[in-house]
Amino acid sequence: MGSHSPGALRGPVSRVGFFQLLRQNATFRRLFTANEISFIGDWFTVIALFLLAGEATDNSPLAIAGVLAARSFTFAPLEPFTGMLADRYSRKALMLMANLSSFVILVAVLSLDLLGSLVSVYALAVVMVVGRAMFDPAEYAYLPNICDADELLTANALASGGWSVALGVGAGLGGLTISAYGIQTALWIDTLTFLAAALLIATLPQGGPDTTERTPATPRVLLGEIWAGWRHILANPPIRRVVLAKGMWASGGGAQVFLLILIGMSAGFGNIAAGIGILYMARGFGSGFGPIVGRPLMANRRLMPYLLGLALGGSGLFYLVVAASEWSWVILVFIFLSHASSGINWVLSTTMLQERTADEWRGRVAGTDNLGITLMMGISALAAGLVMEHDLLALRELIALTGLIQISVGLIWLVLASPHERRFIAG
Repeated sequence: MGSHSPGALRGPVSRVGFFQLLRQNATFRRLFTANEISFIGDWFTVIALFLLAGEATDNSPLAIAGVLAARSFTFAPLEPFTGMLADRYSRKALMLMANLSSFVILVAVLSLDLLGSLVSVYALAVVMVVGRAMFDPAEYAYLPNICDADELLTANALASGGWSVALGVGAGLGGLTISAYGIQTALWIDTLTFLAAALLIATLPQGGPDTTERTPATPRVLLGEIWAGWRHILANPPIRRVVLAKGMWASGGGAQVFLLILIGMSAGFGNIAAGIGILYMARGFGSGFGPIVGRPLMANRRLMPYLLGLALGGSGLFYLVVAASEWSWVILVFIFLSHASSGINWVLSTTMLQERTADEWRGRVAGTDNLGITLMMGISALAAGLVMEHDLLALRELIALTGLIQISVGLIWLVLASPHERRFIAG
């Protein structure tokens, strides 16, 4: 399927259903399947890294938060560079290389038994996220190359839903697998998912970018292209506004993703690995449920100027309820609903950016979008780890604070950005 011309639409439209898209667009179907396999395996490794960091430090909150911080602070500075690569080179090749390199690295680490210390755990977290940093902007920019304008919102909602289901399934199965068979087994399973995903991606068409006028890749040229991408974003307010949306969620969301681990350690949902897996499963299923059920809201042009702010506020509101509730099975519902709201923020902002950005800039816009969320995720998680390590706030108090932060940034969006969005969409 060909890409549509940017700027032709003032907001997401969708005339294609989920099953219709999977049935009629074979390229998207293969990419979606490859992602599901790889994402499920990712969460086997992430849960394992949390547990390894805890084992190495007697469950230090700061050490566990350090896994998230190491991933985020590695991912963030790479994103402008890998986003630029997605505007210069085959996006299919970049996605394939990301999965194959992750497979080779994880096999080497396991074969050589290199996970005996906290430093080695952080090193694996850093190295594994390099592949993800290469993959994400390439996929982001590739999707409009294989989906037309009527398919794009549905494709993003389905991709987000698939990521979320994979998070839920991967975290749940990963936690149970580690409980029953140990960390090494879970990590070996992840190696197989990288290989299977690479085999599927190898069957995809090339898809973008146009390389007919590409200049040689000297350091000066590459840095110039990154800077040109940032100038393009700054010069286009409709892109500039939306590129901040995910980072606004992450101002509280990074801490929440970390605090779910501490809740899992204390809420009594079985042993620690199973408890963390169950809470992450609720997070994953929620973030997939929101965009799929909320697709009609995202396609409503009257509601669209306000929806990002409302989704941010909703994410925080449900974590306030978690902080105030008894930690029984009912908190899984509130975690589910909070991340359903954040999933709407994610899918709508992604679709808006893809539609508003010309293909030649799409990788660099994706890299900047990812830079914002990952940098803020790392800062938020690390700050929460320091607060808990030094007993500055109780766990429930810190959860409530993260919710208030998200409600605040949601209000900021509604006051400052929504009037401009309303005029842009109406125009």
